[in-house]
Amino acid sequence: MSAPFDSLPIRRIAEHPKEPMNRDDWAAKIPAVQQVLDEGLELGQFTVLVGENGAGKSTLVEAIAGAFGLNPEGGTRNSMHHTQPTESGLSSHLQLERGAGASKAGVFLRAETMHGLFAYLGSIGSRGKHNFQSHGESFIEFFTERSSINGLWVFDEAESALSFNGCLMLLSQISDLLRTGSQVILSTHSPMLASLPQAKIYEIGDWGIRESSYDELEMVSNWRLFLQAPGRYLRHFEN
Repeated sequence: MSAPFDSLPIRRIAEHPKEPMNRDDWAAKIPAVQQVLDEGLELGQFTVLVGENGAGKSTLVEAIAGAFGLNPEGGTRNSMHHTQPTESGLSSHLQLERGAGASKAGVFLRAETMHGLFAYLGSIGSRGKHNFQSHGESFIEFFTERSSINGLWVFDEAESALSFNGCLMLLSQISDLLRTGSQVILSTHSPMLASLPQAKIYEIGDWGIRESSYDELEMVSNWRLFLQAPGRYLRHFEN
């Protein structure tokens, strides 16, 4: 059963009134981040962020995870590993509006820092076979092992680790999480991962952030055109 809006771990994000962000910081100059700081952003039970590289998707999901208390390099609240700090600092300037009595448990999984997370889990003797599996197999095992965690799940560009079937498995997992009341925030380049009908989709670009339907997404239109006639694109690469 889906979680009601008032019990979501995060209902809305906005700039923290007591910790405003310096607008000269690089992250604050990203149109999507600037819009969040100026106007705030409503989140649904399943929120999807899509857009080109550099538009601010990962910056936002990383900051949301960090503000919620999750390790910015991935894992749960108990993950303490750090490699090379790359986070924007935005998390310390966000205020999270939480649902009454909402779960404080959470999981953050990002493709960019997966190797470091799995190396950390191995170093502390965590169960699992992450060091002996492919990138995608490790990713799938990680989220299936923790599927009983009810709370906030954040995925950053998960498709980069997954095959077509792996993406279907993740979609199935997300559906189960939503059914049992968890909240999911996902950044993606994959039309497949954005396709669940209950998704609240935000498209991010030079304009900032705008809510969109699945069929209106530029990403979806581009993939449909390519798959219908790949030669239309490939001829530009011919000598």
